[in-house]
Amino acid sequence: MNIELNRWRILIASTLINICVGAVYAFSIFALPLTKVFHATMPEIMMAFTINAAIAPIPMILGGKLVDKGGARTAIFLGGSMFGIGFILSGLATAPWMLYITYGIITGIGQGIVYSSTIGNSVKLFPDKRGMAAGIVTAGYGGGTIVIAPIANALITSNGVQSTLVTLGMVFLVIILGCGLLVKACPVGYAPKGWTPPVVKGTQTGGVNIPWNQMIKKPMFYVIACMFLIGALSGMMVTSNASVIGQTMFGLSAATAALYVSLYSLSNCLGRVFWGAVSDKIGRTKCLMAIYLVIAVMMLIIASSTSVAGFAAAIVGIGLCFGGTMGIFPSIVGEKFGMKYYGVNYGVTFIGYSGAAFFGPRIANSVAAANGGMFTKAFYIALVISLVGFALTFIFKSMESKKTTAPTSTKVA
Repeated sequence: MNIELNRWRILIASTLINICVGAVYAFSIFALPLTKVFHATMPEIMMAFTINAAIAPIPMILGGKLVDKGGARTAIFLGGSMFGIGFILSGLATAPWMLYITYGIITGIGQGIVYSSTIGNSVKLFPDKRGMAAGIVTAGYGGGTIVIAPIANALITSNGVQSTLVTLGMVFLVIILGCGLLVKACPVGYAPKGWTPPVVKGTQTGGVNIPWNQMIKKPMFYVIACMFLIGALSGMMVTSNASVIGQTMFGLSAATAALYVSLYSLSNCLGRVFWGAVSDKIGRTKCLMAIYLVIAVMMLIIASSTSVAGFAAAIVGIGLCFGGTMGIFPSIVGEKFGMKYYGVNYGVTFIGYSGAAFFGPRIANSVAAANGGMFTKAFYIALVISLVGFALTFIFKSMESKKTTAPTSTKVA
């Protein structure tokens, strides 16, 4: 179906929306000031962020369901409203447990709904450039911290943390709902002008559409989810500990370590666009192979290096690969299980990322605690796990080959 649609405008609007919801990862900026406001410990305050991350797959599925029914704009309005209101209510909270509800649950649900709707709709709008589209729109999410953190820091210094949360919440509401007006749901059967869907052997349309309850019965789903988990694991280990690693293992000051955290965030952002575009050219499987190998090399560098240059190189490499993981898997899910049920399917597959978010920081922190604050052994663990991911790509490739040849073989028989 060839329909005139300004998909680039929709992609840009979706990216701006994701910059706003990506600000959820700037929580560390608010955490320390909030401990002083509530006279609470850091773990008590950080529990709000933990809850936010833990519930991610649920709103992802809800948002995906709306996208699959043509309700991308509705999902953005609903999720964006919850996200902004969650920030505002967090600024009005008077105890940590209230943060668990406002920032943890309300903001967390809103963020997930928006994120899944912007990704799902963008991938559907760019069947010819799925990797690039997913890379750009997720880069907005990854870059949210880079944009919002310095603004939040300045506002906290001048107005206090609670006032900052309220102000940001109102700004997020305006931007998300305003950009949401520019978003249009991808029409069913949409094909950009001049593009013809590729034909795969044994099919007429070049694809299948598998609902989530059938998807989870397929071995390929579990391989994809495991590859997603492994690809994101090293990134989550570093995301939560980059500053600490820089200070304890490489002797950086807190201010200098903060600069390397920004460098990591920038690499993460750029990696989503870079690897997404590369995967459109060389294929998702080859791209994943390269990512897992680069992760292994970077883990070896950061584990064995004693120089700041080694730390910087590893931070950039790991950030690029983490971003690449987040940019490639939206395309893989669409290509292997179809676009009709894409929103829900990606939400279910996102469990792989949630596993990385849960286990990554815990592995790193547990190993560091048992080794006098040194993360070296955790890096070697991540190195081995990344090689397991590399091995899984061969299993994935074999499954792809069987799926391509099976229909032809059956037809001959």
